[in-house]
Amino acid sequence: MSTTALLLTAVTAVIVLLILVIKLELPAFVALLLVAMGTAIVTGIPIESVVPTLIDGMGNTLGSVAIVVGLGSMLGRMIEVSGGADHLARTFTAKLGAKRVIAAVTIAAFILGIPVFFDVGFIILAPLVFGFAKISNINPIRIGLPVGAVLLTVHVTLPPHPGPVAAAAQVNADVGLVTIIGLAISAIVGVIGFFAAKLFKVDKIVLRESPASEALESGEDQPTEGTTRSVPSAGTVVGLIVLPIALIMIGSTLQTVLDEGNSLMPIAQFIGAPATALLLGLLVAYVVVGRKARWNKAKRSSVADSALPMVAVIIFVTGAGGAFGNVLVESGIGDSLASSLTAIGMPTIVAGFVISQALRAAQGSATVAILTTAGLLSTAISQGGYSPVETALITLAIGFGSLGLSHINDSGFWIVTKYLGLSVADGLKTWTVLTTICGVTGFLITWGVFQIV
Repeated sequence: MSTTALLLTAVTAVIVLLILVIKLELPAFVALLLVAMGTAIVTGIPIESVVPTLIDGMGNTLGSVAIVVGLGSMLGRMIEVSGGADHLARTFTAKLGAKRVIAAVTIAAFILGIPVFFDVGFIILAPLVFGFAKISNINPIRIGLPVGAVLLTVHVTLPPHPGPVAAAAQVNADVGLVTIIGLAISAIVGVIGFFAAKLFKVDKIVLRESPASEALESGEDQPTEGTTRSVPSAGTVVGLIVLPIALIMIGSTLQTVLDEGNSLMPIAQFIGAPATALLLGLLVAYVVVGRKARWNKAKRSSVADSALPMVAVIIFVTGAGGAFGNVLVESGIGDSLASSLTAIGMPTIVAGFVISQALRAAQGSATVAILTTAGLLSTAISQGGYSPVETALITLAIGFGSLGLSHINDSGFWIVTKYLGLSVADGLKTWTVLTTICGVTGFLITWGVFQIV
């Protein structure tokens, strides 16, 4: 197919998907698979390869998401049912005041998100978001949106996340400069995103059945002095949340400082793997929370298992989103779009942002958008005579391009919307708009600095 035909097919596929989910209210899982299959056939993927392409996309996505979502949800469920999240929220709200809660959680998310993947960080912090929302009588969307936005911002711009690290390697950017400059710009973007999220009229949004709505409906009563004796302390809850994050941070740090052939590298990779960190965190919570809450073994297992039905839809829809995204990649839509934009001949830093954002919108994956854009522009950057600071800024512009336009072909879109109880339409009006605001803001700041240096 021609480039124009491929791009029109991609646009049509997204429109059809929106109609199926929003207007016809077809289950998102079914709609995603149906549109993915149709797109594969229309774009010329061999008929015998259509289903394997869907399976590969879903398998690759679930391989990284299912374990993380499952273990993270079980950990959060134990903290939530024990009253730990509620207790922590009450403690911090009493000290900070309800007006400072959203800012405090957002700042914590920014810091914790530096070493932790976006989906892992969001799932770990979700029980706190719901707990603070309930205690402070705040719509959980008001907290969840800025938390998700800052987590995604650092995920696409700062090492040790894979996209920025790989992009820096492809364009020969100094990782240290990318980190230092990226921290400063990302912090500003986080502040702007925080205030931008306040502008959304989320109080009129009716939450659908989700972990957020269930958390708000449970445990409404104020804990009494007697019951707090069996509730994990605020310090214990913080420790349980920080434990997997600390393990991931240690593993990531060791992988950064160790040589590739170092005998400790496999151990660092094992420790820093989200699956390892969350599994250990869950086991510690199984013992600590169960003992404090005075649960017997059967109760501990039933509480942990009760998290899985709640997130089954999230896991399946996220996997289907991965299948759709893989079809868009395998069909050549992303490559055609990138080639068309590269041929226009715009300034390199602008091209980095535009190509990355277009690829993000076309195929969903922020990391793929970053890597593809960096590969396309690597020659232009190496031959452009750019200084180390300018090269670092171009790398950041590519990262900010992948931040915006998170929508229905992005697995992260489904994680955020399904956890927060947002419909597809409400997710597009809030999450998609907020990520785009953050991405464009980050690029404009980066481009401004580029003009000065």
